[in-house]
Amino acid sequence: MTGAPTVVVNLQTRAASSAHIFLLCLKLHMSYFVADMAEPIQQLTRNNNPQERQTIPFTLIQRKEKLGDLLYEKRQYGKAKWACIKMKEKQYEQSICLGFMKLMRYICEQNSSGLYLGITIPIVTIVHTNESQSEMTPSVTVAYYLPEVLQDQPPHPFDSDIIIEEWPSTIVYSRSFRGITNEDSIMREINLLAEILESPELCLQDTFIIAGYTNPAAANRHNEIWFLQRP
Repeated sequence: MTGAPTVVVNLQTRAASSAHIFLLCLKLHMSYFVADMAEPIQQLTRNNNPQERQTIPFTLIQRKEKLGDLLYEKRQYGKAKWACIKMKEKQYEQSICLGFMKLMRYICEQNSSGLYLGITIPIVTIVHTNESQSEMTPSVTVAYYLPEVLQDQPPHPFDSDIIIEEWPSTIVYSRSFRGITNEDSIMREINLLAEILESPELCLQDTFIIAGYTNPAAANRHNEIWFLQRP
């Protein structure tokens, strides 16, 4: 988009963890890799010094604890613009890796501003289940929160599969968990949070969000499961 705000980011300083995500995705799904991903990966790996990242802002409404352990947080996220891509691979891991790699192309200069946009956390994935919440459906949406300075005029993605969406203000119930994210672990966390919440019926019953804060190469990576309160 012409006239998008300039983001002052040194193109030679890239977060090491972003590069690790790429490398893991390539290792797991090399057959899906396309040649024009090479330049973004090179840019991400030129310098391994960690870079400060913007965390998606929210208002904390409530913290529910039991015997000193945090069970969940109730938060409100404001209206904001996100870069989103829908994926429907056979396996959840393939969908999130391919979706994230496409988003990284957008972040790494494949946009109308020609600039590196910077990483925000968490990167989120919208997942869906069947009516009985016994299994996930194949379709997922991987989404990147646009940095504050780009919210008014988001750069246009060159990839037509990436859509800029404005999400309404939303109340979520968030619970942290560690480790891998796949169909089994996600369904386990959905069922666990449903048992903990006093009134899970206040939330959507077939749509959930997985929020990832650390790269998939980490052995004990930090994730959250989000339940979305009905409008």
